Amino acid sequence: MNDRENTPSLFLVGPMGAGKSTLGRHLAQLLDRPFYDSDRVIEEKTGADIPWIFDVEGEDGFRRRESEVIDELSALPGIVLATGGGAVMAEENRRHLHDRGCVVYLWTPVEVQLARTRNDRNRPLLQTGNPKARLARLFEQRDPLYREVAHHVVSTASSNLKKVSDQILGCLADFPVR
Repeated sequence: MNDRENTPSLFLVGPMGAGKSTLGRHLAQLLDRPFYDSDRVIEEKTGADIPWIFDVEGEDGFRRRESEVIDELSALPGIVLATGGGAVMAEENRRHLHDRGCVVYLWTPVEVQLARTRNDRNRPLLQTGNPKARLARLFEQRDPLYREVAHHVVSTASSNLKKVSDQILGCLADFPVR
C-alpha cells in the first residue's frame, strides 16, 4: 500500500483511552504511511500543551484550533490520523473525516477508558472530582456522533493490539477508493 495517492486515509475516532494514538502509530508502521495525532499537531503548531490551551482559550478556543487541524490533515492522501476524543463534536469535522477517508470508531467501555486514563494529567476534561461520571457523560453525548461519522466500529476493550489491528486492516481493505 505504498501508493498513498490511490489508497484511502485511515481516520481513528473514539473516546479518551480507546487507543487511537497507540493503534494509529502501529497501523501507520504496518501500512508504511505517515501518522498524525491531531492533538500533537495542535501542540506543535501552538507551542503549548493541550491543558494550557484549555486554560487560556477555553474549550471553544481549543475546538477551533482542532477543526483547522482536522481540515488540514484529513485532506492529506494516504495517512493514518488519530483524532482527539471530542473532534466529532463539530459537524464540519465529521463531514471532512467521513468524506475524505475510512473512519473507524474505536469503541471502548467507560470502565476501560477510566483504567487507561486514570493517571494521565494531560486530559483537561478529566481533571474533576469524578472522572468516571465525566467519562460516562462524554460517552453518552459522543457515542452517537462517533457512530454517525464511522464507516466501521471496532471494539478495543480487549487491548489485544494484533487482533484489533487486523480488524481495522480488514475494514480498510474493504473500503472503496474514492
